[in-house]
Amino acid sequence: MKKPMKDRMGDFMAGKGFYIVLFLCVATIGISGYYLFSSVTSNLNPTELGTQVAGQIQVTVTPSAAPAITPAATPAATPTLTPAPPVLSATPAPTQQPAAAVPSQAVVQPEPTPAALVFTWPVKGEILSAFSVEALAYDVTMEDWRTHPGLDIAADPAIQVRAAAAGTVAAVEQDPLMGTVVVIDHSDDLRSVYANLDPETAVSVGDSVYTGDTIGQIGTTAIAESALPSHLHFTMLKNDLPTDPMDYLPSRT
Repeated sequence: MKKPMKDRMGDFMAGKGFYIVLFLCVATIGISGYYLFSSVTSNLNPTELGTQVAGQIQVTVTPSAAPAITPAATPAATPTLTPAPPVLSATPAPTQQPAAAVPSQAVVQPEPTPAALVFTWPVKGEILSAFSVEALAYDVTMEDWRTHPGLDIAADPAIQVRAAAAGTVAAVEQDPLMGTVVVIDHSDDLRSVYANLDPETAVSVGDSVYTGDTIGQIGTTAIAESALPSHLHFTMLKNDLPTDPMDYLPSRT
């Protein structure tokens, strides 16, 4: 009785069939290797066959480009409007007048110091009546006792009368009792008074005089002292008060 085909194939594989199949597999592998070797060596230079290729094989892998990601559009920020500060109307500053320009090289000159006064006798003669304001003196003209606020210096008519010190003529006047009078203003509130002069004087108000300058001459105009010999009535005033002329006049030699 015949075995089924399945059993017969099993017996075949168990016997010689196994080796036949193994041979076929080896042959198939060899043929495949031959064709693979032939395809590789056909791309090489014949002179390079059999030469051992040394070195490292560098394989460059080119990555595929990453897909571009387009960022989502950010909505524009809504600007915040800050209200403008209120405009304050400034009060205009008062206009200042420019100061007067001062010269950069201006030199302030100090005020000159008044020179010390030099005194001289207005006329040379005997003292007929001395200065007396604290004690009463007898007045031969008026025939009474009274003060005498100056010096009566004897001098002949027409004798020149000189300025006792430098100064400015403050007055030239006619006094009802003392006749023609010249007043000279000196420094430091000091004045000198010359009375019983001739009406024709040598100076006018405002004239500057120096010590010894002629201001006039002896006259006979002082009615209040007409009983005395010809003389000059000389008075010194300090702050408009009579003061002793002898305190200013130099000593007689």
